[in-house]
Amino acid sequence: MSVTVAIVGRPNVGKSTLFNRLVGRKLALVDDTPGVTRDRREGTGRIGELTFTLVDTAGFEDAHDGSLEARMREQTEEAIRIADVILFMIDARAGVTPLDSHFAQLLRKSGKNVHLIANKAEGRAADPGLMEAYSLGFGEPVPVSAEHGVGLADLHNIVSDAIEAIEAEHRDAEESIANQPLDERFVPETDVDLLEGEDLGWDPTRPLNVAIIGRPNAGKSTLVNRFAGEERVLTGPEAGITRDSIMVPVKWGDRQVNLVDTAGIRRKARVQEKLEKLSVSDALRAIQYAEVVVLMLDATQPFERQDLQLADLVEREGRALIIAVNKWDLVKDKNAALAALREMAERLLPQLRGMPLVTISGLKGKNIDRLREAVFKIEKTWNVRTSTARLNRWLEGMTQSHPPPAVSGRRIKLRYMTQAKTRPPSFIAFCSRPDALPAAYKRYLVNGLRETFNLQGVPIRLWIRGGENPYVKKKQRR
Repeated sequence: MSVTVAIVGRPNVGKSTLFNRLVGRKLALVDDTPGVTRDRREGTGRIGELTFTLVDTAGFEDAHDGSLEARMREQTEEAIRIADVILFMIDARAGVTPLDSHFAQLLRKSGKNVHLIANKAEGRAADPGLMEAYSLGFGEPVPVSAEHGVGLADLHNIVSDAIEAIEAEHRDAEESIANQPLDERFVPETDVDLLEGEDLGWDPTRPLNVAIIGRPNAGKSTLVNRFAGEERVLTGPEAGITRDSIMVPVKWGDRQVNLVDTAGIRRKARVQEKLEKLSVSDALRAIQYAEVVVLMLDATQPFERQDLQLADLVEREGRALIIAVNKWDLVKDKNAALAALREMAERLLPQLRGMPLVTISGLKGKNIDRLREAVFKIEKTWNVRTSTARLNRWLEGMTQSHPPPAVSGRRIKLRYMTQAKTRPPSFIAFCSRPDALPAAYKRYLVNGLRETFNLQGVPIRLWIRGGENPYVKKKQRR
């Protein structure tokens, strides 16, 4: 049975470093700048044979005024609420600070299973801090070095004991129910439904990874919260709140969807600070791991240069793209604005002709269902496979309607086409002189594929190869 372990503490004590160490990957951004982490991030932690849900949190700030720091504190308090085990981390070299003491009081009131973790404990410089840590009232501190992997055996024991305690509670609860008279037992509604024959098991279909990208302050985090049904990630009027790419699992019908909220991506020339560069790199990695990408535009400033560059990046990565025009509630003449948006999309992004364009208001929840439907629809298009026979009938018709041009007095012959793969749809065409086939004729073929086989809005790959049809058996030499 798994447990949820939350790593908490004041800023810059090494929480994200320990998080990355236990999940085995650099999921969380790490920098010497205090306050890098702002949202709570979940991952699967592993120590030896144990696996558990691990939660990284923002550095605890004593703020209650509605500021960004106060909203960060609320995220940390939510992590404490859902956790089974809390690793309260301090910096052993810095010793106990007033903020550590204040946080310790809050944790004692929570009634949770709290363990004091003294990070950066390698070397004698940490000895005074380890002795001072007893004053926090959580018993003997566990010395660790998140950076060097020291102290993991003690963390293994903490998690193992928590798992055993939870399993014992479940056994006691089951025995208590079993010993009750049948008419006194509590029967959950789901159990009644099962007795009536209703199938409540959900289809374990492969999760769909959806990245939400865009310029700063386009409303990405607000949209993710709307889909999650809770304030899962930080939002606010400040631009650039999100730094890490945060994955938020949600359930759309019977489908598991992993939404990834990313940092706002500005033009490269404007990105100067190291921390913002790390955030942008994290967002770009989210695009590479996604299957569907939702590009958020601001309805009051749509299709700026950075928007077009992001859309082009998604196309080059081969991901399915949806344009979500946010803040649509601020637009007055909606019909005229929508017509202008569609014209700009076709003109400025011809490589993604016919891509879905959905107008939404993440703040008010308008057209969210339409966006969800568009995600599923374009995922199916992205996975389309067309039979070779149908492709070659189409190719024959295309070449008859518009034959390849003659280059240097010699006509090019297109002999055969097949689909090499999906995700995105990718095709190979064999012809007599592949190097001489003009780029304009390739675009003619790609546009024909898009129109005929309903591949609107997804990237299409077309490779031209030389030689005869490789699938026709050659006559054996006598």
